[in-house]
Amino acid sequence: MNAYRGTLNTPVDRIGTDKLMADFRVLAADIDALLSATAGQTGQHVAGVRARAEESLNAVKAHVAELQDLALAKTRAAGRATDNYVRANPWQVIAIGAVAGVAFGFLLSRGGD
Repeated sequence: MNAYRGTLNTPVDRIGTDKLMADFRVLAADIDALLSATAGQTGQHVAGVRARAEESLNAVKAHVAELQDLALAKTRAAGRATDNYVRANPWQVIAIGAVAGVAFGFLLSRGGD
């Protein structure tokens, strides 16, 4: 049941991934609290539950780390691509920046009326 395909192409995907990571963090905190609360208890059943919870916690932490690594790699790749484009086309970037600045200035000047 691996619905994650390794791509973050739409804002919905990014929001879903952010929520998933937040949910995993909450789950990890809850499992940590459970493990701490049951640390002094004995019994074979409690030991089995603790072992399964610990395995699940480790799996969740590993999955969150993978998602963070993927996001970091994509961010770095986008930064490198942007840097390469700017270095290859400096005048086009300057023109785009100038047009965007004029448009933004125009919108700001009209906002006060």
